[in-house]
Amino acid sequence: MTATLSSLKNFRPNSDWAKLPLFDRTGWRTMAFGEFAVSVNERVEPSSAADEIYVGLDDLDSGCLHVRRWGKGSDVIGTKLRFRKGDIIFGRRRAYQRKLAVAEFDGICSAHAMVTRAKPKLVLPEFLPFLMMSDRFMKRAVEISVGSLSPTINWTTLKHEPFILPPLDQQRRIAEILWAVDANIQCWQGTSHAAGEMRRAVVTEFIAQYESKLVSLGDCLDEVQYGSSSKAILQPASGLLPLLRIPNVIGGKVDYADLVWLEPTEEFTKYRLKDGDVLIVRTNGNPEYVGRTAVHEVSKYKECLFASYLIRLRPKQEMLMPRFLHEMLESERVKKEIRKQVKSSAGNYNLNTQGIRGLRIPLPSIQVQQVFLERLASVGSAVDAASRHAESLLTLRTAFLNNHFTGHTP
Repeated sequence: MTATLSSLKNFRPNSDWAKLPLFDRTGWRTMAFGEFAVSVNERVEPSSAADEIYVGLDDLDSGCLHVRRWGKGSDVIGTKLRFRKGDIIFGRRRAYQRKLAVAEFDGICSAHAMVTRAKPKLVLPEFLPFLMMSDRFMKRAVEISVGSLSPTINWTTLKHEPFILPPLDQQRRIAEILWAVDANIQCWQGTSHAAGEMRRAVVTEFIAQYESKLVSLGDCLDEVQYGSSSKAILQPASGLLPLLRIPNVIGGKVDYADLVWLEPTEEFTKYRLKDGDVLIVRTNGNPEYVGRTAVHEVSKYKECLFASYLIRLRPKQEMLMPRFLHEMLESERVKKEIRKQVKSSAGNYNLNTQGIRGLRIPLPSIQVQQVFLERLASVGSAVDAASRHAESLLTLRTAFLNNHFTGHTP
């Protein structure tokens, strides 16, 4: 199973798929969306549904067919929409976010959603969600949205959009395959989440052992340095160095995919990163982003600079391992301390060098730090493996969907 899933990493649809019976388009026909689906517009006031489940757009995850979070009608105000078990809740506002889920219970949802229900004589309820998840559907949903700040789909437009439909028996076979793939995706994502919880428990337990022996972070650092505020160059050119910014510090790692550039003049010498420097986000409009960290490691770019909304922490090598510092700063205990240091100004939330120096972290010996990191790496490998399997299956599902729903009927 592992070898098979791993091989899907670079999965590409095979043109010969179309020759398989499942992909035979004989009998497929093009129909307007409103011919085989309806928009359910049953309005509800939360005051009359205080104890019912409420699903907002923030409760839907991009690309996931399942509702994982919800609130109660008493939590919200304003007119909402009623949905029934089996209905599709589709985020018609900002459709590019691809928020769409099948309701597994009755409830009410945001009026910025569209409650869609299949007409079973033409499209199976278990098949319709996958048609709506296809790139073909989502692309048109974005194209027909109106409004600049919060583009929104109108049913009066969507219902006229043409899509291709297989016969019902073929819909059933396709749906069975895709729901089986979805079940495996949920399994691997659940495994990744469980392993992630185990990893956080290891960190929490470790910090608790040293609760009475915390030290000020400032005593463990050789340098705390703000980045460059110079205007960057958008396109790479000979002699320029990449400039790391807030978007490059994500998921606990340095992401080199979205770079800007600076000329490495003598003035910028102090902004050059060394292997093992820890970058921390110091300002953002979202307070949850302030304090995100990553360790800079020499990559395909032998030299990098860093921008002003980041702060570079350079640990004293004899006292503190960079990766250990990163794990402590990402721990829930230290994050709570960081949030206390964050100040609000002009719509942004900021963390300064004084606040960073005042943070308190455990400081065991280098040997203990190393053992701790090795234990985390062991648990982390399980998280990564499960995530890779889930991503591979998502790639397979996307390829399958697009092979079916892109193109024209014979």
